[in-house]
Amino acid sequence: MTAQTVLVIDDERDIRELLTITLGRMDLQVDAVGTVAEARRALGERSYDLCFTDMRLPDGTGHEIVELIAASHPDTPVAMITAYGNVDAAVNALKAGAFDFVSKPVDIQMLRRLVRTALKLAEERRSGGGPAKAGDSSDRLIGDSPAMQQVRATIAKLARNQAPVYIAGESGVGKELVARLIHEQGPRAGGPFVPVNCGAIPSELMESEFFGHRKGSFTGAGADKEGLFQAAHGGTLFLDEVAELPLHMQVKLLRAIQEKAVRPIGAREEVPVDVRILSATHKNLGQLVEQGQFRQDLFYRINVIELRVPPLRERRGDVPLLAAFILRQLAAKSGTAPGHLLPAARLALEDYDFPGNVRELENILERAMAMCEGDSIDAIDLMLPQRPLRHPGEPAAAHAAPQPGVPAAAPAMPGGHATAPGGDVPLDDYISNLERTAIIKALEESRYNKTAAAKKLGITFRALRYKLKKLGID
Repeated sequence: MTAQTVLVIDDERDIRELLTITLGRMDLQVDAVGTVAEARRALGERSYDLCFTDMRLPDGTGHEIVELIAASHPDTPVAMITAYGNVDAAVNALKAGAFDFVSKPVDIQMLRRLVRTALKLAEERRSGGGPAKAGDSSDRLIGDSPAMQQVRATIAKLARNQAPVYIAGESGVGKELVARLIHEQGPRAGGPFVPVNCGAIPSELMESEFFGHRKGSFTGAGADKEGLFQAAHGGTLFLDEVAELPLHMQVKLLRAIQEKAVRPIGAREEVPVDVRILSATHKNLGQLVEQGQFRQDLFYRINVIELRVPPLRERRGDVPLLAAFILRQLAAKSGTAPGHLLPAARLALEDYDFPGNVRELENILERAMAMCEGDSIDAIDLMLPQRPLRHPGEPAAAHAAPQPGVPAAAPAMPGGHATAPGGDVPLDDYISNLERTAIIKALEESRYNKTAAAKKLGITFRALRYKLKKLGID
């Protein structure tokens, strides 16, 4: 088998020798040069599986090398060698297309991990591999709209490097799913994917949760505990709702990202960690920076590349596909035949704005399956607080009068609550009353046999038991 090749570009002889020896011990063939001109000649004579380049060279910069390889050898990952603490230069290199960066003095273990990851990526690119496999998260990124096609194409590009990605989008659009896809389609797919909701961790426990602690480091620390960074070692750490981090944790997180190391509470030394950082929030992070609620330096570190996930109202044509997928999932959970949308219900969903996006669509359809007759979902089963429906064939638009049998638009109440059709009852209470009536009727008709009642309602026994508890029905 032919040895894989690496090109090292650095004007410091000690660095060239260190990398040549280290990579040679990994059974790699190394060519080492000291200038941009020598690198151009080497790249013109052969192709390489990986390239390391210093940021500053006697006759140019590492950015020139990154741009040259991106244009002429797009399958070759490039890692930038930067001076210690010069993370701004590293971030710029990642934006220019570098795969990753390594800081001087070079940590040999980190270097070896970077090389293994990069070579795996290079091999996948050349073999045409690397896409998500059947049955994984890609099966759930539903939609043929131009917006979703663009998202999928961007995910494929982002999966090829190690740059931090900031995923922007409203609540419920599927930001964690996008993060999982970036992980699964990249060279870290074999490593862990660790999602963490930053808003769900109490402030006083954050440092321990993120970085771990040593036994006896504080009251209650009865054993060593690894943090989230260590748990994600070799894989991806997804920081969801990153805007919820308090300022004191933002400082510590920034250092961990910059130094690629963490110090557990009570530990004397830092522990190297090899993780890719993906983050997301439904808030406007740039605006929070302007307001002084989020550190600008951390914002630039995690927002090397931004990926916006469009809300459902911007891709209404995907709603029928999403609805069919969700109904199949619900049927698989309950062991029943999949429900299907009648034409009026499909049009109602396409017209709805979905402030809660895909998550709201899931909730609407689960409720509709509990309320509909058989497995056919009509518009009234959806109970949408929206404008009147259009007739089949009409373009989406507001109308002056509702269709017969369809609830009219629900007016807004103070505090943002929608009211039920024809009254001043909040929509949630109105829906709960409808569910309570339907459940009690099913129980009476089945002589309070809960299994039979669940079957009559078209839901699982477990779902019925949950609703009984939720609605306070004995």
